[in-house]
Amino acid sequence: MDNADIKRYLPWVVAIALFMEQLDSTIINTAVPTMAASLQVTPLSLKAAVSSYILSLAVCIPISGWMADRFGTRRVFSSAIALFTFSSVLSGLSLNVPMLVAARILQGISAAMMMPVGRLAIIRTFPKSELLRAMNFVIIPALIGPLLGPTIGGLIVHWLSWRVIFFINVPVGIAAQILIHRHMPDYRGESRRPLDVIGMVLFGSGTALLSWVLEIFGEHHLDPTSVGILFLLSLSLIAAYIWHAHQTAFPLLKLALFRVRTFRVSVFGGFVTRLGLGGMPFLLPLLYQLGLGKPAWESGMLMMPTAAAAMGMKLIAPKVLRRFGYKKVLIVNTVMIGMTISLFAFVSAETPIAMIVLIGLSQGFFNSLQFSSMNSMAYADISTADSSMASTIASSLQQMSMSFGLAFGTIVAAWYLGDLPQSDHAAVMNALHHAFLTLGAVTILSSLSFWTLRPHDGDNVSRGSSSPPVEKQAKEAVIDPHT
Repeated sequence: MDNADIKRYLPWVVAIALFMEQLDSTIINTAVPTMAASLQVTPLSLKAAVSSYILSLAVCIPISGWMADRFGTRRVFSSAIALFTFSSVLSGLSLNVPMLVAARILQGISAAMMMPVGRLAIIRTFPKSELLRAMNFVIIPALIGPLLGPTIGGLIVHWLSWRVIFFINVPVGIAAQILIHRHMPDYRGESRRPLDVIGMVLFGSGTALLSWVLEIFGEHHLDPTSVGILFLLSLSLIAAYIWHAHQTAFPLLKLALFRVRTFRVSVFGGFVTRLGLGGMPFLLPLLYQLGLGKPAWESGMLMMPTAAAAMGMKLIAPKVLRRFGYKKVLIVNTVMIGMTISLFAFVSAETPIAMIVLIGLSQGFFNSLQFSSMNSMAYADISTADSSMASTIASSLQQMSMSFGLAFGTIVAAWYLGDLPQSDHAAVMNALHHAFLTLGAVTILSSLSFWTLRPHDGDNVSRGSSSPPVEKQAKEAVIDPHT
């Protein structure tokens, strides 16, 4: 297998898989009413079809690194794509809710293998000097998938059967399999480590419960006391895992990697930043549909500029990071993201469409630079032996941060909207404006999480080499003794 061909096509393979995974996490949302009518159940009954995918994803991501080390990246990735495609067909053929939920669980399990293993293959294939370019390409589907999902789902339901939502994965999955068998490298762990079953139970049940609580937060069939108890239980399980990980020789997730400053700041900084960003896919449709009174299809079209700018940003990100470095870029760019979120607070019925599009383009531009930077910097100082573990940890916390971000956006929106009638457009618009300002302020504050970086952190990724003083600094300061 030619190394040049692998480098040329591998980012495409991983990007296709990541796009399928991200698209399927949101595409079903707009189709729920139509699906409920077809299956002759209430829309609320289909909530399980949405949450089961997220829960199985959260539970299975932590074992993806172990699977790749044991069975090889090509076999695991190929099997994951095949299972995802097969379960998509099962979802489309479902005759009742239990069948659909079972198929969605299979989809979540396979998606959990796709994202971290694909990222691991990228890390192992590209040297640090080329990692930014590869990561910059792969991250685009993660940005545009959640934005396009509701739009594509709405259009399919409007013109075709809801079952087509799942069948569109079939040709994509077949194309991915062809590329995998031609261009996917097969990496394995340097040594076989045993599976941490106790850790898998503790961390898997804790993250699954936490994701479920955040998913159903604000729904009236669970009282606040029950939600609080379940939330504390989930945190207790995760805390128990942290204690367990320090006692075992081969933990499911190697928490010692958080001593690596660039990895720690990237993962935790990304987690905090997503608190503000995670609510945008929820708030923007409310602004466009309830505030501006636009139909669903037009609301979806207004979210397209963000996706377009995200794709365009990949051409500029390497030059920006090479010129200014990770610390400056992440601090300034996080502030800019907060400012663009806040700009939506000034959108009203009188705002020209061109101005709304411009704000959306700006947001997509800065979002793309943010996640390209964080995702590439995370592996700047990670050794090859720890790459699969680092990918697994990053993917696990990224999944949790998406749930936290959506829940936080829901809390902020509910706080300001209260019991306002949807017909009162002026009051709804005013409440949404306050919500955008709040999310913007939180995002700007999250820029503080990047101040602990040092000026030359990540230079081996952004610049492809480092000067002797930087090399010396990296040896002295990659592991932070104060962690």
